[in-house]
Amino acid sequence: MVFTLNAGMYDFLVLSILRQQEAYGYQISQTIKKVSNMKDSALYPVLHRLLEKELVTAYDQQFQGRNRKYYKITAKGLAQWELLKEEWELYTEEIEKIVNGGNES
Repeated sequence: MVFTLNAGMYDFLVLSILRQQEAYGYQISQTIKKVSNMKDSALYPVLHRLLEKELVTAYDQQFQGRNRKYYKITAKGLAQWELLKEEWELYTEEIEKIVNGGNES
């Protein structure tokens, strides 16, 4: 992809994924790779930040003899997602105006 993503967008994407279902890191990174060339290792600082802000929680679960860390969105995370979703809709509306020639000031 040509467009780069910033920290806020990564937060929004991770929260959006976790809003749909609990997931482990690799699942999350594979979904984000559909829109970004993010390296797997770059995801963990995002998850750590979301954990610190109490927007997600984490728990370990056994899978084929190994532990996987699963992430789950919290009520605080859902509230943050809703705020980010509103911001995203306003942002994309303005981008569409510019791209489609309707950027009258």
